[in-house]
Amino acid sequence: MSITLAFDVYGTLIDTQGVLTALETVVAGDATTFSNTWREKQLEYTFRRGLMQHYVDFATCTRQALDYTCAFYGEELSAQQKKLLLNSYQTLPAFDDVQEGLARLKKKNATLYAFSNGSKQAVEQLLDNAGIGHFFAGVVSCNEIQSFKPNPAVYSYFLRQASSYNNATWLISSNPFDVIGAISSGWRAAWLQRSTAAVFDPWDIPPTATVSSLIGLCEVLD
Repeated sequence: MSITLAFDVYGTLIDTQGVLTALETVVAGDATTFSNTWREKQLEYTFRRGLMQHYVDFATCTRQALDYTCAFYGEELSAQQKKLLLNSYQTLPAFDDVQEGLARLKKKNATLYAFSNGSKQAVEQLLDNAGIGHFFAGVVSCNEIQSFKPNPAVYSYFLRQASSYNNATWLISSNPFDVIGAISSGWRAAWLQRSTAAVFDPWDIPPTATVSSLIGLCEVLD
């Protein structure tokens, strides 16, 4: 039976820490700390807006999280500097294992999709800029139902768009909340542990598999 592989994008395929190059040119404080807070607040805003059913798109969450982070650290950035940082989100690099891993997975009896909170247009541009867009049969964006992961509705929406079934679909994500959301919706899910310091949430809902790279995922699917 063929399987469908749904890849989270930000933090899984694409290295969000790639924004550090731009950050180091505009912030006075520690760029890594700033980047981590920006990313954490970005995700927090999606969770909160999903629960409140007060939707704005992922780009707006990203911009508002940047405004928060600037205020939190007392960084007085100009509108032009903020625009530079937000634009850098469209040119973030893929992780080193992604090209080879996707190429190997593409040769298996599987259909690959990108599955993201980001808008379809933004994700397509990001993947193309990173040189990996051609690996995917399509991009499925949560934006189209105006919600965010891990709302169960977004996983159901993906299945409809991909014409797949939950027991034949794998999510691949570095985000534990996303993995737990997919498994709770009846999918299989691989947690891509990008850092040895990363901890999976102790919710008694373990990932189907844990891998440290997409190369390791190939071995699991074998």
